[in-house]
Amino acid sequence: MSSAASRPTAGPFDRGHTDDLMAFLTASPSPYHAVASAAERLEKAGFRRAEETAAWDATSGGKYVIRGGAIIAWYVPEGAAAHTPYRIVGAHTDSPNLRVKPRPDMGAQGWRQVAVEIYGGTLLNTWLDRDLGLAGRLTLRDGSHHLVNVDRPLLRVPQLAIHLDRGVNDGLKLDRQRHMQPIWGIGEVHEGDLISFVAAEAGVDAEDVTGWDLMVHAVDAPAYLGRDRELLAGPRMDNLLSVHAATAALASLAGRDDLPYIPVLAAFDHEENGSEADTGAQGPLLGNVLERSVYARGGSYEDRARAFAGTVCLSSDTGHAVHPNYAERHDPTHHPRVNGGPILKVNVNQRYATDGSGRAVFAAACEKAGVPWQSFVSSNDMPCGTTIGPITAARHGISTVDIGVAILSMHSARELCGADDPYLLANALVAFLEG
Repeated sequence: MSSAASRPTAGPFDRGHTDDLMAFLTASPSPYHAVASAAERLEKAGFRRAEETAAWDATSGGKYVIRGGAIIAWYVPEGAAAHTPYRIVGAHTDSPNLRVKPRPDMGAQGWRQVAVEIYGGTLLNTWLDRDLGLAGRLTLRDGSHHLVNVDRPLLRVPQLAIHLDRGVNDGLKLDRQRHMQPIWGIGEVHEGDLISFVAAEAGVDAEDVTGWDLMVHAVDAPAYLGRDRELLAGPRMDNLLSVHAATAALASLAGRDDLPYIPVLAAFDHEENGSEADTGAQGPLLGNVLERSVYARGGSYEDRARAFAGTVCLSSDTGHAVHPNYAERHDPTHHPRVNGGPILKVNVNQRYATDGSGRAVFAAACEKAGVPWQSFVSSNDMPCGTTIGPITAARHGISTVDIGVAILSMHSARELCGADDPYLLANALVAFLEG
């Protein structure tokens, strides 16, 4: 861990950034909403949307591309050469949850239920006995998309009473098919009821709805926690905390034509189930955007190769803070603490992409921002998760470093971090993107 002060000595963000994160989390119950929220913030900073189907020009300034639940945004300084390298912050917009099936209307014993599929590595028990809303997007017959957010108590996954499961406290076992289907009312089940309801909420005709990507979310709002409000509890911190920080960092650089790099935000979808999608890190989206930017500025393949060779990506995702009740599950010499600053994530088997050179880049950014930082490795007797970092490095030949914020209850419906860490991360990201 660095010896820097516990608060940044430089950078634009303070506790107000954490307040804004709470609003961002509330406004972003699905990847599609997260992308819309990020785009709204970028638009206010002067960024403009670039359509993938249109020809791109050599104009400078802030631009962004949206595809589904992914957004790539970048700022081209005035006079940037075609071979100018990129500084990228990578993140992901999706979180583990329950997602609506193609035939959603089901029920039993007089209860009306919604058929859901488990998305990602969800902590299933955290969705039990919780007030749940429904959000996502509807696709209409003409191909247009409409966001919908029923952000009020609508569904519930009821747990079996202890009187009917006396051994529940000795080990809860949930059948992913039988036990996780939420209820949303009583009475007879009629096919089409759910989509008719959601369409009315979105203000569209149900007969025009031909597709949907809908998911369940907890409706309790993010909140400060603790005697001194030094903790933050909320949903989807993995990984909207990083998406929000990277968006704020990039927006703060708008108008900066003295930058030696082209700063980039790359927020992908589908990280939680392997990134194998056209909107995931395994897909071509990021590479296409970076290459088109080079060529739009009159560059050649040689310029593209030079730009990529000088590019560095910070893969920013949450990591594990040391757990006070399960300290034995952590490496004995690496115990990241909340409000200790962002963590550098290392795994020699390339579950994370960090090497010594990447460590130096990250350390320099934190030192410049006056931000403390910590190191994380998994215990040798525990499996290590992974991120978009190794994928980005291998797919694009880009030097990549894995970092993030230490949290508890990762993949829960409601996670916990230090209230200072979001703005410490954002300040470090600004320093990194500045170069």
